[in-house]
Amino acid sequence: MALKSIQTDKAPAAIGPYSQGISGGSFRFISGQLGMNPETGELVGPDLASQARQGLENMKQIIIAGGAELKDVAAVDVFLTDMGTFAEFNAIYEEYFSDHRPARAAIEVSALPKGAVFEVKCIVFKQD
Repeated sequence: MALKSIQTDKAPAAIGPYSQGISGGSFRFISGQLGMNPETGELVGPDLASQARQGLENMKQIIIAGGAELKDVAAVDVFLTDMGTFAEFNAIYEEYFSDHRPARAAIEVSALPKGAVFEVKCIVFKQD
C-alpha cells in the first residue's frame, strides 16, 4: 500500500514542508488547518468564530478531495489558544458534526502559526 498526497485548491496550501493530507488504504490523515482563506493564505479574521468556521471548512474540503465525507471522520484534534472559547467552539463544531460524533480531543496551546487562535486536524476512515 503506497501513501498518496491529498491536494486541493479549495483549502490553503501547506505553510511548511508537509501535505494537506495523506491517504493510505482506508485511512486519510488531514493536516492541521487554520482559519486561513484558501485564496490569500491569510487568516479570515482575528476571532475564534471566523477562524473555526474557515478551518473546519478547509478540513472538509481536504476530506472531500481525499474521496471521503465528514461522516467518515473517525477522530478530531482541536487546538485552542484560549480554553475559555471552548463552549463557543462546540456550537460551531456542531454545525459540521451534528449527527455524526467522531472521537475528539481539545487542547489549549500557548500559540499557533500565523497568530491563529484555532487549529483542527483529523483522521478519516473510508472503506475503499
